[in-house]
Amino acid sequence: MPDPARRLLLSAGAGLLAAPAFVLRPALGQAPWPQRPIRWIINFPPGGAADTLSRVLAEQIGNRLGQPVVLENRVGAGGMVGADIVAKARGDAHVVMMSSGASHGTGPVLYRSVPYDALTDFTHLRLVGTFSCVLAVNNDLPARDVAEFVALAKSRPLTYGSGGNGTLNHLAGQLLARDAGIALEHVPYRGSAAALTDTMGGQIPCLMESLPIALPHLQSGRLRALAVTGPERDATIPEVPTFAEAGFPGVTTTSWFGFSAAAAIPEEVAGRWEAEIGAALATDFVKERFARIGVTPGKLGREGYTALVRDELVRWRPVIAAAGIRAD
Repeated sequence: MPDPARRLLLSAGAGLLAAPAFVLRPALGQAPWPQRPIRWIINFPPGGAADTLSRVLAEQIGNRLGQPVVLENRVGAGGMVGADIVAKARGDAHVVMMSSGASHGTGPVLYRSVPYDALTDFTHLRLVGTFSCVLAVNNDLPARDVAEFVALAKSRPLTYGSGGNGTLNHLAGQLLARDAGIALEHVPYRGSAAALTDTMGGQIPCLMESLPIALPHLQSGRLRALAVTGPERDATIPEVPTFAEAGFPGVTTTSWFGFSAAAAIPEEVAGRWEAEIGAALATDFVKERFARIGVTPGKLGREGYTALVRDELVRWRPVIAAAGIRAD
């Protein structure tokens, strides 16, 4: 696994992006920000949804701001290690992150000790995108749909993997276990890549995974999708039903990622960040990449995204408490 402290420059985009050949300079009259390269914290490993979405956006942002963007994967504790780096950069608008439901929605509820406040220690700038989770199984598993999967889980113990404790994928599996009355043992991995590898290899029978990350393996036939957690079928795999269609409407939820900086950054810079992310999301390049991997671009700005974070903290607390789930 790559060194979590390794800095990934924009040119190391694993084929997703190419580094800009030049740096644009601020126009005359523009505020003297940014004054140095942007440090973009990705709080999950390479290959995961946060990493993929960050790389799709980074070239657009770097060119627009006229500064290089340094992508830095800092992983651990359901995304909280990376989030804490941003929280401690109070007032510095050159340090940003791809915030998520794991680091700012479920993680602060799951963990007993959280080094930051998910609301007051951040400036939440914009919702980037939403997407379904998918229940994907090894091809040797004798279950062709959710009903057969539930029947199998009632006949013998089943485990499922995810990219880590505190992720929505983790909790989506627990929602299914609760509503179906089955026992599903969660196997947390340090990132999606390892969970996918073990599922395809048969070390574990199935996993809950973010659709953008599982999609290539579903399309290649190396994994089979049984259902998605979104309110509607996804256009990338329209033959796969929702959990609601399969009889489990309580397993309806979407993953979300947003863009955040530390608290107390200048108001005018927060407004600039909000506008720049919105402009990047509106480009044909980003819209095409998002559509290809099953991501719906976000429409919420600072106020709406901050409210979403607040609502998610409230929503998951009783679910986690009722299930007795702890991540540490």
